[in-house]
Amino acid sequence: MPQDADTPAEDDDAVFKALAAPVRRRMLDALRESSLTTGALCARFPELDRTTVLQHLRVLEEAELVTGRKIGRERHLALAPLPIKRIHDRWISGYMQAALELLEHLQPLDTAANERSTHD
Repeated sequence: MPQDADTPAEDDDAVFKALAAPVRRRMLDALRESSLTTGALCARFPELDRTTVLQHLRVLEEAELVTGRKIGRERHLALAPLPIKRIHDRWISGYMQAALELLEHLQPLDTAANERSTHD
């Protein structure tokens, strides 16, 4: 599938890399609920030290999945859903459509097989 000039393959690679780690997906889930300060995000992951959370956060920011803005002394983080939508539009929706078409094609075959077995 050709890649748009505005969204190079490296952008998609960064998103997939960011989504590969379960802890980063959990961080995105937390930010999907509401925006959080860096400290509040760290508090959601007591099993990790602050440095580890910040390293994971950096990967999410490099993939443009999370944005941060400074308000006073706090840094407020928010989910940026456009990279995930881009992945969905490019990868998931096309495969989903192909799967639906395959299921539609298989359904008449299942019906024909059932009719043959009831007549035997």
